[in-house]
Amino acid sequence: MKHPIELLEHYWGFSEFKPQQEAIIEAVLANDDCIALLPTGGGKSVCFQIPALIKDGICIVVSPLIALMQDQVNTLKAKGIKAMALTSGFSYDDIDRMLDNCIYGNYKFLYLSPERLQQDLVQERIKQMNVNLIAVDEAHCISQWGHDFRPAYRDIKYLRTLHPTVNVIGLTASATSKVVYDICTQLDCIAPQVLKTSFKRPNLAYLTLDCEDKYFKTVQILKKYSGPSIIYVRNRKATVEIANYLNKIGITSGYYHGGLSPKEKDTQFDLWTTNQNQVMVATNAFGMGIDKANVQTVIHHNLPESLESYYQEAGRAGRNNENAYAVILRNTSDETDSKNQYINALPEIDYLKTIYKRLCNYFQISYGEGVNAVHSFNFKLFCSSYKLPSALTYNTLRILDRTSIITLEERFKNTAFIQIKIGNTALFNYLEKHPKQALIIKVILRTHEGVFEHSTEIYTQVIAKKTNLTEAQVITELTALNTAKIVAFESSKTDAQITFIEPREDDKTIHRISKIVTQQHDLKKAQLQSVFDYVKNDGICKSQKLLSYFEETDSKACGICSSCLERSKNNSFSKNDTQTILTLLKKDSLSSRKLETLSSFGRDTLTAILANLLERGLIEITERNTYQLKTL
Repeated sequence: MKHPIELLEHYWGFSEFKPQQEAIIEAVLANDDCIALLPTGGGKSVCFQIPALIKDGICIVVSPLIALMQDQVNTLKAKGIKAMALTSGFSYDDIDRMLDNCIYGNYKFLYLSPERLQQDLVQERIKQMNVNLIAVDEAHCISQWGHDFRPAYRDIKYLRTLHPTVNVIGLTASATSKVVYDICTQLDCIAPQVLKTSFKRPNLAYLTLDCEDKYFKTVQILKKYSGPSIIYVRNRKATVEIANYLNKIGITSGYYHGGLSPKEKDTQFDLWTTNQNQVMVATNAFGMGIDKANVQTVIHHNLPESLESYYQEAGRAGRNNENAYAVILRNTSDETDSKNQYINALPEIDYLKTIYKRLCNYFQISYGEGVNAVHSFNFKLFCSSYKLPSALTYNTLRILDRTSIITLEERFKNTAFIQIKIGNTALFNYLEKHPKQALIIKVILRTHEGVFEHSTEIYTQVIAKKTNLTEAQVITELTALNTAKIVAFESSKTDAQITFIEPREDDKTIHRISKIVTQQHDLKKAQLQSVFDYVKNDGICKSQKLLSYFEETDSKACGICSSCLERSKNNSFSKNDTQTILTLLKKDSLSSRKLETLSSFGRDTLTAILANLLERGLIEITERNTYQLKTL
C-alpha cells in the first residue's frame, strides 16, 4: 500500500501536508468515521481523495454544488484519475450507462447531489459498487442549524444501509459544536473523530473602515496594496460598474457573477489568475475553486450575510502566508441595506405558494405531474410576465431549490424551436443551392422527429458540434431560412434551467417545507445580527471576535486588526505622559492648542491622553471648551 505522502507528491506536487490533513487521512484509512473542519484553503478534498486512491474501490462524494463537482472531476481527470459527476441534464439511459461504468470501469470517484441519491436507479447501482468511502462535502448543509441547510442531505445516511461497513467523512469549512453534533447524528456516525485546525489566520488583518465614499477608499487601498485583490459586492450590476470605474483610472479589473456564461467566467477568471487583471469585482458566486495563493486584499463593499460566509470569503486572502488584508467598508446605510437584501427579501410562506403555482402554470404542468421535467428558464421574462419583484422571486426559487422541490441551475443557454413550413420536395430543391443550410437541416432531420408537423425544440450546441460550425453560425443560417419562409425558427437565450423534482401538488407541496423555511428565516436573522455586532463592536479584537463565534475562546488579540490598531494608537502614551497633562492643568484650565504647545505632544497623542483622562473622570471640559481638573 502506498504511503499518503507518495500520492501527495505524485499527484499534487507537494512534499508535506497542511495542518491536520495527515491526521484526517490516517483516521479515514483506519476506517473511522470522521468530521473534518478545515478553513477555506485548508485542502479538504485531499483528505478524502488520497485515502480513496489508496483503498480498493470507488469513493462516493455527495456535494450540493454542480460547479464544484465538475471542477473537482476535471481536476482529477487532468491528473489521470478516473472520476465522473452525475449532474443534471443526463437522460435515464445516460445515467444507466455511467453507473455501469462505475461498477465495471475502475472509476475511483463518483460525484452526485443529495437529490440524485434519492433515485431508485442510483441507489440500486451504488449497492452493486465496491464502495471504499463515503465523503460528504459542505457537510454543514445536513444540519438544520447550519447555514445553507438542505433537507435532502438528511437522506445521505441511506448510503450507510447500502454499505454498512464503509466509513464516512464529513467536510466543512465552518461549523459550531451544535452543527458538528447534528452532522454526526444525521450521518449515523459511530465514535467519530472530529478533527479541526484553528480558524486563526495570524497573517490576515481584519479591518473595518468607516467611509461615506467607498469608491475613493477602495482606490486608496488598491494603490497602497497593489497585489491581486477581490472586491465583493451585493449585485451583478455593481460588479460591472466598479470594474469599469477602476479600469478608467488605471487599475486593471474584471468582473464575475452568476449571470455570465461559462466562457465569460473562464475568460475573466484567467485574466485575474494570470495577473493580467489586479482586481476581480464579484458577487458571492465567486468562491468555488479559487486557489490563487497571493491574494493580498479582499474588500467587502457591502456587509456579508453571515460570519460563516465572511470568514470563507475573507480567507481567500493571504494563503501564501504573506501579510494580507480583509477589509469591510462600512457607512451609515449598511445596516438598513443589509436588512433589505437579506431579511426583507425573505419570502413568506404565502409568497412561496404563489411563485410555485405560477412556475407550474408558466411551464403548463398539470396537477400531480411534472416529475423530472426539465425546462429552460428565462428569469427576467418570468418576472416581467407576472410583474414580480426580482429579488424576492429569486430568493423564492433558491428556497425551492434548497428544499428539493425544484433544481435551479443558473447558466446561459440558447433555446431554439423549429418547424419546416414547406414540403419535402420543395425543401430539398431549395437546399441544393444552399449547401451550408442543407447540412444543418439534414442533421436536424436525423436527430429530431416531427419537425414537419409541429414546432420542435432543437439543441443548437449539438447541431454545431455535428456540423463543425459554431453555434452562432448555426443560428445565423436557421434565421436566414426563417426569413426565406422555409422554416419557422425561434431562438432565445435562457439564464437558467429548472428541473421539477416533485409532482405538482400546489399548497401541499409548500406545506411540507413550511416549518423548515420558517426556521431558516429565523437563523438568517440571527446570523445577520452577528454580522452587525461584529462590524459595530470596535472595542474587541476583530480576530478574537470571529474566533469566539466559532467557539475558540482562548485566543489572544491579533495586534493587526482595525480594533487592535485603534487601541494601540489610543494607548501609545505612558503614565508619565498623563501626569504631565495633569500637572499643567493644576495651574489653570487650558485649551487643547495650549496644552499641545506646552507639552510638545503631537495632536493625535494629546487627543488620546485627553480622551483617556476624560474617560477616567480625572478631567472635565469647561463651558469655554477648555480642560480643567475635575472638582469633587
